[in-house]
Amino acid sequence: MTLRELIACRIRAGGPLTTADFMGLALYHPSLGYYSRVPRRTGRAGDFFTSVDVGPQFGALLARQLDEMHRLLGGPAANGFDLVEAGAANGQLARDILDAAETDFPEFYRAIRLTLVETSAAARASQSETLGRHTSRLVAASESMPERVQGVILANELLDALPTHAVTMTAEGLREIFVDLEGNQFAERTGPPSTPDLARHLDRLDLRLSPGWRGEVNLAAVTWVQEAARSLARGFMLLVDYGHPAEALYSDSHGTGTLTTFRRHQVGTPEDDAEQRGGPAWLAHPGTQDITAHVDWTSVRTAAAAEGLTMLGLPDQTHFLLGLGALDDAPTGADTASVKRRLALKTLVVPGGLGSTHQVLLLGKAVGTPTLCGGSFKT
Repeated sequence: MTLRELIACRIRAGGPLTTADFMGLALYHPSLGYYSRVPRRTGRAGDFFTSVDVGPQFGALLARQLDEMHRLLGGPAANGFDLVEAGAANGQLARDILDAAETDFPEFYRAIRLTLVETSAAARASQSETLGRHTSRLVAASESMPERVQGVILANELLDALPTHAVTMTAEGLREIFVDLEGNQFAERTGPPSTPDLARHLDRLDLRLSPGWRGEVNLAAVTWVQEAARSLARGFMLLVDYGHPAEALYSDSHGTGTLTTFRRHQVGTPEDDAEQRGGPAWLAHPGTQDITAHVDWTSVRTAAAAEGLTMLGLPDQTHFLLGLGALDDAPTGADTASVKRRLALKTLVVPGGLGSTHQVLLLGKAVGTPTLCGGSFKT
């Protein structure tokens, strides 16, 4: 049975699915979901690029930030440093961090206790091979967060891919957008919210929503941040993603919502439109395309604060990497390797690309309010 057939059977048996339930199956079904079937979906041969795919520079710059965090927690006297990456895929980002740390920050490298959190069994199975000689740093590869972390919890483009509810405001009030069947095609349907948590979430933001507006309410992202914060005994959380403060996300500028799909490096391909007969592209190919929505940074920050975390900065990726010295070591040679490194750094920091679309939320717990290098760049 294909994933499309499985989802259709569930709808026929139990009625329309919430968008969150549809995304959960499309992305994370244990054997048929988009993120479950192969170790990695990004890069030139995948459906979209992340900063990790640009080259090892992103991980090397993160290593500088993590080394500073290690020193703020006491350095060698701290008796180890937990580095927990959530949504770790095949472990490539961790490999890039460890490569740089081994060479440039040996005390930090020796202290690392690495945990890779990943729901895909295929990805977990490939992590040891990816890590190579660094496998000795790996203490756990798991589907769930460890109970106690003293160090850093890192997540790169995780929150945007967590299953989200979709809602719309009507003249009669808030309605939820469900996934139903129209013949053999998936179609959107509106109905009463599946949970009162959706209205409560929007009420807490104290925003006025106009009739005709639609958007996403990612309860799963809030829950993830809460649970991650509770597992952090002392240290930092570093979240890289693309999103907006709530007043911008829930506004006319995003009045049609941000839910979309990436497939073959395109946002909603013509094949999607044909498959859906003009319907939403993100419904077209469950299990074979990414589905994503922008992050509500206001709700993420509020959830973290409620669990005792302090915000230490929210720079865009450009300023975060510049604060870490992204241009300090830029090669000047004309050889192929130097040119490739310069182009990679340009991709990471130049406004208009990954540098300005992504933000880096820096949070601390029981560490005071240090000015981190990644949050230090002044315009």
